[in-house]
Amino acid sequence: MNILIADLDDSFISDIRSSWSLSDTELILCSDRESLMPLVKKDSIDLAFIEVPLLTHSNMDMVSFLKEKNPGIEIFVLCDSKNWPGATSAIARGANSFLMKPATVEQLEDIAKKIQAQQQNQSTHQLMESQVLDSLLGDTPEMRKILKTVYKIAPTTSTVLITGESGSGKEFLANVIHRYSKRANSPFVAVNCGAIPENLIESELFGSKKGSYTGSTADKKGLFESANGGTLFLDEVGELSLSTQVKLLRFLQNHEIRRVGETEARYLDVRIVAATNRDLQLAMEDGRFREDLYYRLNTFHLHLPPLRERRPVIPTLVHYFVLKNKEITGKEITELEPAAQYALSKYAYPGNIRELENIVEHAIVLSENGVIRLEDLPENVQEEAREKTLAIPHQKTEQEVTALPLQSSTVSAKSETTRGITDDEDASGEILSLEEMERRHILHALSVCKNNKTEVCKKLGISRATLWRKLKELQIAVED
Repeated sequence: MNILIADLDDSFISDIRSSWSLSDTELILCSDRESLMPLVKKDSIDLAFIEVPLLTHSNMDMVSFLKEKNPGIEIFVLCDSKNWPGATSAIARGANSFLMKPATVEQLEDIAKKIQAQQQNQSTHQLMESQVLDSLLGDTPEMRKILKTVYKIAPTTSTVLITGESGSGKEFLANVIHRYSKRANSPFVAVNCGAIPENLIESELFGSKKGSYTGSTADKKGLFESANGGTLFLDEVGELSLSTQVKLLRFLQNHEIRRVGETEARYLDVRIVAATNRDLQLAMEDGRFREDLYYRLNTFHLHLPPLRERRPVIPTLVHYFVLKNKEITGKEITELEPAAQYALSKYAYPGNIRELENIVEHAIVLSENGVIRLEDLPENVQEEAREKTLAIPHQKTEQEVTALPLQSSTVSAKSETTRGITDDEDASGEILSLEEMERRHILHALSVCKNNKTEVCKKLGISRATLWRKLKELQIAVED
């Protein structure tokens, strides 16, 4: 961890140089104005202690400069009773806190230890998260390439443009970029540019001065200011009016905004991640989107493929939404019946991940005894499966049935039941309905287990109540 300590007291700097004992840290020490700017320009800095008189340099605000150059930096201001108003002003501009002088080396080391521990915990947490993200976003060559790029660009301050169909996970990916950046502990503010009326969008984004328009009864802070120090996600950026695009371009050029009705510029440290489901190239040709803004936003371009092109991720997403729903409603799902699994794996998802989440919520609400059945899914998803009533070949059936496990114990049991369709039946090319396939599976299990229903339930990975219901629905008579 690189630590800057800048103070005009030579003896204080000398004490730090001789007695600093915290390991895994690199000190950058400064005791005069002339040396400070070359030092901060040269090295990346994670933590800074700066005396109030050194907070301005040639009319430059050192707090703003450090935060722009080192996203995620922690800044503590050193002050005394005479210049503490300068410290409070620095905090208003983004510094974390202040220390009253005389400060001791031990005080500085204690703060540095806490910041160091936070960084280590964040690094460990991100490593664990990355394994989850690989599963949630999809293990396909295209998605692996996107994730590799995300991990590289997240720590930078570069703008990112994410494109893809509605509901494909653009905001989720923007959040990933934020959480893997040095701004992770600062705000992530998301705004749908298409959902705000055109006459209000500028005041919502940039804020407004009291009386600047009808109904403006007080000064208002905009979303840019709310995101100061963090990330602002502009969803559907293609919906912005040309006048608002000009203001956004100005911010990207000099990091300054003006509230509606004000002439004073405000410097902000905000990273922009934008997204759209529209063709911005076509919008530029039609004059609806500024070319210079496009190239400012498009420093890095990530295109998310639709869910139908990354089907291997569907089982993980279903499991994720089941767990998410459990946290919200407390309703636990332990089983997903094969017919429901098949329907979910074959549906086209025009609404992408957002539609899948709604489908899972719909099914959970209608489910009984912790089991999601085909009939619990929306009608259009059921129809999709019924229209494709094909006899699935043996190997593919096993892959499909095990594709959506909710418990590891269920996986092996259901994999074994797929062997109820014999190789002879596979080769025959006979067309079976899903109901008939399920009927044959259960009959095969009953035969193998010699009508031992406890053993059948164990093999099929279902409850006894589910088995009795299936026997009744499929009109299978079984001797006790």
